[in-house]
Amino acid sequence: MKITLKDGSVKEYDREMSVYEIAKDLSEGLARVACAGEINGEAADLRTVVDRDAAVNILTAKDEKGLSALRHTASHVMAQAVKRLYPGVKLAIGPSIADGFYYDMEFESPLTSDEFEKIEGEMKKIIKEDLEITRFTLPRDEAIAYMKERQEPYKVELIEDLPEGEEISFYKQGEFVDLCAGPHLRSTRDVGKAFKLMSLAGAYWRGDEHNKMLTRLYATAFAKKDELESYITMMEEARKRDHRKLGKELGLFMMHEAGPGFPFFMPKGMTLKNTLLDYWREIHRKAGYVEISTPVILSRSLWETSGHWDHYKNNMYTTLIDEEDYAIKPMNCPGGILYYASEPHSYRDLPLRVGELGLVHRHEKSGQLHGLMRVRCFTQDDAHIFMMPEQIKDEIKGVAALIDQVYSLFGFQYHVELSTRPEDSMGSDEDWEMATSALRGALDELGLSYVVNEGDGAFYGPKIDFHLVDCIGRTWQCGTIQLDFQLPQRFEIEYIGADGEKHQPIMIHRVAFGSIERFIGILIEHFAGAFPTWLAPVQVRVLPISDKYMEYAQSVRDKLEAAGIRTELDVRSEKIGYKIREAQTAKIPYMLVVGQKEEEEGNVSVRSRFAGDEGAKDLNAFLADIQKEIADKENRAQEK
Repeated sequence: MKITLKDGSVKEYDREMSVYEIAKDLSEGLARVACAGEINGEAADLRTVVDRDAAVNILTAKDEKGLSALRHTASHVMAQAVKRLYPGVKLAIGPSIADGFYYDMEFESPLTSDEFEKIEGEMKKIIKEDLEITRFTLPRDEAIAYMKERQEPYKVELIEDLPEGEEISFYKQGEFVDLCAGPHLRSTRDVGKAFKLMSLAGAYWRGDEHNKMLTRLYATAFAKKDELESYITMMEEARKRDHRKLGKELGLFMMHEAGPGFPFFMPKGMTLKNTLLDYWREIHRKAGYVEISTPVILSRSLWETSGHWDHYKNNMYTTLIDEEDYAIKPMNCPGGILYYASEPHSYRDLPLRVGELGLVHRHEKSGQLHGLMRVRCFTQDDAHIFMMPEQIKDEIKGVAALIDQVYSLFGFQYHVELSTRPEDSMGSDEDWEMATSALRGALDELGLSYVVNEGDGAFYGPKIDFHLVDCIGRTWQCGTIQLDFQLPQRFEIEYIGADGEKHQPIMIHRVAFGSIERFIGILIEHFAGAFPTWLAPVQVRVLPISDKYMEYAQSVRDKLEAAGIRTELDVRSEKIGYKIREAQTAKIPYMLVVGQKEEEEGNVSVRSRFAGDEGAKDLNAFLADIQKEIADKENRAQEK
């Protein structure tokens, strides 16, 4: 039996070997840190036996799938600890997730975070016990009976919903047994000491608000303590930067029970939003886009033609108009297609780049709503590009360059994923292969490194996703480029080619910000509310030392406002120290203190968020400096 390793080398064995045995044969050190494996690219348990020629990769906690196996095992340890401490608890599901793991459970009485230390203590005992983790399978009827005997109704329901013939596997450690597909570590000891319970939340069973509310216990685990400590530090920083907290403190936006998931923007928030939209319009105009606006409500028949009615209707809001079904748009693309189809086109018109800042509505479940990050209505900075096949690569490269320009302005690094055909999709294999190859070719020509995300494309085409990294290391998926052969076919749109014949255009769907609302939430946390000067809702606050200098302060404010600088005047009868501290708390980029000396000399005393006390400066000189800073925002993006 030949085993091909990740480095391309080949090992030969004269008997079948488990993934763990292969790791041990390679080195004792590798076996000690092995968490899982891959066999021919598929995730595999350490216990999985290899009995034929295969490519085998040993995964450690440095690998995403290996770390997931460690965290999945930690979730079982946590569930076992909870069952020991609270025997009446019923277990639901406990997967690993991006930053850790969770377990949904039904408690007889409410759990509080005060009990975390007790649960962590019991987890340490279980890890110290070094319980061997074993895997076994049962036929369907026996599996149901087994979970009924253990009084685990949620596990019984999960088994009953599995397809006929599905292998039903369990993992056992000591007295604890869980329905699970794996993979898992070999012993509870291998979980180590770098874990921590993080928070509690409510979660409806199976995400359905009609089902029972369970307790979701969030936690995380790492291979090393210093990694855990770095993560905890990052989470503490994230809490300080929480956009919901800062959004309220800075007067940017609010949420109200009258419209759950529908954000209200306050005056300062609208200034921030409009500044972003002005920037969007500026760069798109330069890149050759035209801007349109399409209706928020369109007929059901349109959404049936586009395929959204079949693939997305559970997330759509519907209404009845003149006894016919209509839907509030969850996407802008059908409206953009109707615009294209409103007049004939020739090959000379293409590529046609059509932008739309469209308000869309999607029915998100209440438990998933989260400030501006997950809302039920948002403005999408959409654009649809209609083109000929030979223009695909150049257009994709142009969009990628534009997205890079946007992210660079805010100081974001990013990585790229290529997402391929999902199970729920439409169109021929040939179209999907052509579209995927076009995206891959464009990325290769751009020299952008990327990973392939199998099966995560849109239902109408493959896509490139841009995952930006904020200043504390978190990633956010915002920009996307989706290549679509399907909707042009479904809507039968055409252009006249150079040969005088009718042809079908290819379509790109793309966004840079994604959701404007979500992007604002990300920016609030990225900058901790201290926006760069060009973006700040208030760029300057004028602070008179006393009422005697109010007239001069007003003239300073008026001159700055007339020059387009967003300026506030603090008219309160407070001490100047208090006014300065308030302006600092409000994260105003510049404070101009004015008193007798400043009035007599026509100066202002400048204090900035960047350099503190900058001393006296001629007002005209200050105005010239701040105007240059704003105009030069792209070159100064990472300076402040």
